Amino acid sequence: MYLTWLTDARLYEVLARIDDDLAETARRAGCLVCAGVLHSARFPRKPRGGPAELPTGYDRRHSFCCAADGCRKRRTPPSVRFLGRKVYLGAVVVLAAALRHGLTGARVARLRQLLGVDARTLERWRHWWHRAFAESPWWKAMRGRFAPPVPASTLPGSLLRRFAGNGSEPLVAFLRFVAPSPTSSDGAGLFEGRRRPAEDAH
Repeated sequence: MYLTWLTDARLYEVLARIDDDLAETARRAGCLVCAGVLHSARFPRKPRGGPAELPTGYDRRHSFCCAADGCRKRRTPPSVRFLGRKVYLGAVVVLAAALRHGLTGARVARLRQLLGVDARTLERWRHWWHRAFAESPWWKAMRGRFAPPVPASTLPGSLLRRFAGNGSEPLVAFLRFVAPSPTSSDGAGLFEGRRRPAEDAH
């Protein structure tokens, strides 16, 4: 099922539309510092892991810069397409890491064929979900919404399974849920650990 979602071009179109809506909401709200007008200041991305033909605009991340002199504060809205600076698309980082539990050699080979992700990268993602995500203040505050508790040892799959729906709807709901995690206008937060818009090596 997860592998089917990863190759579903319609999923990426839905996520692109959601990101457009999130960006428009942020633009209308204005600068969080001075309430000034925000101008588009998108920055380039080189997304990996999706289908061969991604929707137009997937190589750019929505971002804004305050137009007010003396402020110029950057505001990068939440995204369901990307998890911060990670090069691979957010859907890929979620689903491939979820598949990592109990992976057979054949499935690892299949993921590498489909996504270009090797076993070491999968292990780094697993470690990231279990440490950086599971131990973040944001998740510690949000995990109380789920009963019974979501096992940290099997994230992100244990959280993904808490969302219902048809087709890839659970994944879309998952990405919507984690998108508002702490991401300040200067790019520092749970998924965005560096100040400049530079991509993670993995």
